[in-house]
Amino acid sequence: MAQTLSKPRLKQKYRKIKITPRFCYFRSENLENQSDFATEISYSLTRKNKFIHPKFFYDEKGSKLFEEICVLQEYYLTRTELEILRSIKLEMANHLSGDYALIELGSGSATKTRTLLEILTRKQKSVEYYPIDISEILKETSENLQRDYDNLNIMGIIDQYEIGLKFIKKLSIQNQLIVFLGSSLGNFNLEENMKFLKKIRALMKENDLFLLGLDLVKDTKILEKAYNDSKGVTSKFNLNLLKRINDELAANFDLDKFEHVSLFNNEEKRIEMYLRSKEKHEVLISAINLALKLEKDELIHTEYSYKYTVSGIKDMAEKAGLKPVKIWRDKDNYFALVLFSIKN
Repeated sequence: MAQTLSKPRLKQKYRKIKITPRFCYFRSENLENQSDFATEISYSLTRKNKFIHPKFFYDEKGSKLFEEICVLQEYYLTRTELEILRSIKLEMANHLSGDYALIELGSGSATKTRTLLEILTRKQKSVEYYPIDISEILKETSENLQRDYDNLNIMGIIDQYEIGLKFIKKLSIQNQLIVFLGSSLGNFNLEENMKFLKKIRALMKENDLFLLGLDLVKDTKILEKAYNDSKGVTSKFNLNLLKRINDELAANFDLDKFEHVSLFNNEEKRIEMYLRSKEKHEVLISAINLALKLEKDELIHTEYSYKYTVSGIKDMAEKAGLKPVKIWRDKDNYFALVLFSIKN
């Protein structure tokens, strides 16, 4: 039986926007308030080891730059994951017994989503799709999807993943296919990683499935090229964080005084991304009344991207209460798609 879309009852304040009879989305009113951004920046840039949380990459400009990154020759992740998805369509369909609602974390441009929707819309009379994304790009991509699939109903949630998951938990959904692609899990540190997977596990019922994309450990040169592209798009993406602080918090960061740095930490099995100050200087962030002093070569950490091994994935699943149903990899062993059920 196809599920129906219903408005959840939450203390969190959401504004519902109905676009068409088959597409609506809820936007957290908290996202319209800059106080959270200001508070976090005030904290993170006054630590001894300065950092900016990677969730702030995805303003309108940052989201567009990330879409550019995804089609770069050096950035193998997106095309490799898409190749795997396309190659497993028939096998994936066999795992979906009965009707499933699709819940996607970080839907972005929904290029990979279409492969999954092709499976579901062909085998089901009606498909419910719940994209969760912090970026406003959700609106445009969802409008395109509901025009392209006549039996698709969409309820989008523009918010952070974890809050969006609480939103979803309030809905009456039967079978769920939860999807988290792009190796986005790798942006969490190991403690956050486990907490997040346990929250996914808590959301799942007996017949639910969780499809997770994970980048695998490989040659360091291949990894570092993926995050240091020859066209400099990743550099613009990283530096856009400072532009966002300038625009939204009345700061005077001079982007020419910073450079993008990305390297692979072999011991920790992760790409580390930073903004390096080229010279000693001071920046004023007026909205939070902060005079930020930076030394020459001082680093501002902006992102981790953990890489995985198959044995590590299985160990991670065991600790989170998940059971790998199937692990698919590309021919070069660059990337893995893992289908999980709950561990009984």
